[in-house]
Amino acid sequence: MKEKKDLIWKVTAIAAICLLLIVSVLYGIELSRKAKNGAGGVKESLGAAANASGAAGASLSRDGYTLEQVVCLSRHNIRSPLKAPGSPLATITPHEWFDWTSGPSELSLRGGALEAEMGGYFRRWLEAEGLFEENFRPDGDEIRIYANSKQRTIATARYFASGLLPVGDVEIEYHEEFDEMDPVFTPQLTYASESYAADADAEQHELFDSSLKEMADNYELLAEVIDLKDSESFKNGDVTGFFTDDSVFTHEEGKEPGVSGSLKTACQVSDALVLQYYENPDAKEAAFGHELSEKDWESIAEIKDLYGDVLFTSPLIAVNVAHPLLEEMRDELWDEDRLFCFLCGHDSNVGSVLAALEAEDYSLPYAIEKKTPIGCKLVICRWTGPDGDERISLDLVYQTTEQLKGLDLLDVTNPPAVYSLRLKGLTADEYGTYDADEVLERFEKALDAFDDIIEEYELSDAA
Repeated sequence: MKEKKDLIWKVTAIAAICLLLIVSVLYGIELSRKAKNGAGGVKESLGAAANASGAAGASLSRDGYTLEQVVCLSRHNIRSPLKAPGSPLATITPHEWFDWTSGPSELSLRGGALEAEMGGYFRRWLEAEGLFEENFRPDGDEIRIYANSKQRTIATARYFASGLLPVGDVEIEYHEEFDEMDPVFTPQLTYASESYAADADAEQHELFDSSLKEMADNYELLAEVIDLKDSESFKNGDVTGFFTDDSVFTHEEGKEPGVSGSLKTACQVSDALVLQYYENPDAKEAAFGHELSEKDWESIAEIKDLYGDVLFTSPLIAVNVAHPLLEEMRDELWDEDRLFCFLCGHDSNVGSVLAALEAEDYSLPYAIEKKTPIGCKLVICRWTGPDGDERISLDLVYQTTEQLKGLDLLDVTNPPAVYSLRLKGLTADEYGTYDADEVLERFEKALDAFDDIIEEYELSDAA
């Protein structure tokens, strides 16, 4: 087991170094042709370029504010579909899926290259903000990179680190056996009882039944794109269509919230198609020969977006499944010695954490996945304001669909998209920052809500 694990890491490390060298050379060539404007000029360009991206006019930088700390919760980058050959994905369409560069559920070579680029961009931004020295080499606990123990999350963290600290050594921390889920990142119900499950089920139906009914057109498009009626699954009666009224939810302690019916099957297909669209440079080929518009791809991706919302973002569920990760993030924000923390997990982690923190609803521009795009990062920054007060900002940072498909180099003129998030009930300043104590109190509120659930349902079940 150890020899196999060492071999995996050697191969991954060599691949990361090769990709990083290629990206660094191209990145250096691009930067060398730009005017030399010093750290202050770079910071100004980073902010201006981010604003030019049009993502709600947001920028990671805040004029007049001093960056003190960053906690970043990331979704892994592009991976192959979760199901292996011979799974329902193989029989639900007569077409052949993309020939992936990685095994089932593992990070693809494109995903690795994209993540190294993102790490390099963060390095440039952190240097411009003065949080990192140029060619920063940490020698203590200033940097923490902690990933779920799945291949795609560990590999994403390693590629990001190669771009973030190209000449610095940093441990990629993971706690479970390789390719096993870490409870901190597993979106499982840490607590459940019969009455809790009944209330969680009712809440999901109340919040999302109308949205599920609106999936009829999305489902019809999905069936057309995969040519469902010509598939083995359709001919043998396993899948006769996608229906909007057959979702059945399950809630068991120690397991992820579950759903059976069309939503689950359609999500698996939607997920595979979206990943195929990112990976395959030929959009028509990615759609199995169909001509699809950007709006069509958004409709396909909306199925998996809704799946994530339904399972992980209702109030009773979000504070439950996100509880261990919220504790981890809260502790990081309280760690005065930490400069930068990178936590690498999944879309369910980002979605449930934002729901538990009561983020306002949003729809991301320049992405076909409107909630938690592949490789997206929830970036929480602690700042010192112009008046010396402590402020916190929350942004989603992600590569646009065009950048994902084009493998575009990220630099001051081609930044990732930045979307400034808002928290319900709190007042942000003109730069989208909040009083630090209010944000930390929101974390405590979300953590306390989980304790309240246990107390409430244990009392009611005992009565």
